[in-house]
Amino acid sequence: MKQKKIKTKIPGVRYYEHPTRKYGVKFDRYYTIRYKLNGKDKEEALGWASEGWTELKAAKHLADLKQAQRIGEGAKTLAEGRKISEEKEAEKKKKELAMKKAAITFAEVFEKYLVQAQQDKKAKTCNTEALLYKNWLSKTVGDLALKDISPFMLEKLKKDMADAGRSPRTITYALALIRQVFNYARNHDLFSGDNPVSKVKKPSNDNRRIRYLSQEEANILLEALQKKSPQLHDMALISLHCGLRAGEIFNLHWEDINFRDNTIFIKDTKSNRNRNAIMTKDVRDVLERRKKTSSTALVFVSSKEEQVTEVSRTFDRVVDSLEFNKNVSDARKKIVFHTLRHTYASWLVMSGADLYTVQKLMGHSTIAMTERYSHLAPDYLRKAMSNFEKYVDENSSNKTQN
Repeated sequence: MKQKKIKTKIPGVRYYEHPTRKYGVKFDRYYTIRYKLNGKDKEEALGWASEGWTELKAAKHLADLKQAQRIGEGAKTLAEGRKISEEKEAEKKKKELAMKKAAITFAEVFEKYLVQAQQDKKAKTCNTEALLYKNWLSKTVGDLALKDISPFMLEKLKKDMADAGRSPRTITYALALIRQVFNYARNHDLFSGDNPVSKVKKPSNDNRRIRYLSQEEANILLEALQKKSPQLHDMALISLHCGLRAGEIFNLHWEDINFRDNTIFIKDTKSNRNRNAIMTKDVRDVLERRKKTSSTALVFVSSKEEQVTEVSRTFDRVVDSLEFNKNVSDARKKIVFHTLRHTYASWLVMSGADLYTVQKLMGHSTIAMTERYSHLAPDYLRKAMSNFEKYVDENSSNKTQN
């Protein structure tokens, strides 16, 4: 049943009592106010006495509304008053947020970015980024607000790193990290300005490896590795014959090896594209032999039966003993473990494989990454032109006969 409102001594202020709940010695009262608006009666609810409402407080609100009607300024109803208050509060929060955005520093955002990166990226990558921040970015832009970091400052960072002997690749990595931090800030509504890295030119340097092994060199290397470390030999053979990166080899599980189809399933790759590698007879023999004595899910494990995380230094010692890197100062021409994957691609092209096939077997995300090997296939290109010329000649002959 609807409660009956009781008039107070103050005109326009009324209340009704709670049927059971008391506030003090009296039943709790719910206050309302009643007034004229545009010639019509209007009643609005205020609240309970237990919430702090009194007749005098209600009267004050009623007087304010009537005053607003008389002078034509301010809220004429409680609803309008609440809306104005909400808009003021929203505007206040907006200004506070804008001030907070304007003051947030690179260091503050990097800390948040790194937490997210540790969930999405490999531990090794996060450690590299944390070290890069500690050694360089923290000293140059760490304490600066994002809005104060300019392309000019980043150009100076480039110069400082170059003067300290850092490679173009490392400098590019530093710029990429700054770009990612700014993107994180924008995506999480911590910053709304431009990304200054977009206006900074990356240092140009072709650091792609250009050295690959001959068949004779590969055989010599594999033989030497077999004597020093059979496991390292097997890893090297898989990279040389199937094009796997070191990290992909470390991550191989026996469930990824399909002896029936002679394939190796490669997952969680650098390019985030799973692929299948085709086993050669030598690779299959090596894996079958390892399978017979393996007691772990991983194909390769450390002496503690844990996942391998880096190439053994034995590889470098063997290469040095063979003098493959003797008098070689250009890093692109030095033999390292990754040279085996590069050799695999080079041999594919020289054996007549087209670049599209090489791209798929290597797991390259774009054909541009594979085109670096095109110079190794002059006969393939000449054959393509020969077929083209033959096609033109045959069609020209047909037209003449018709």
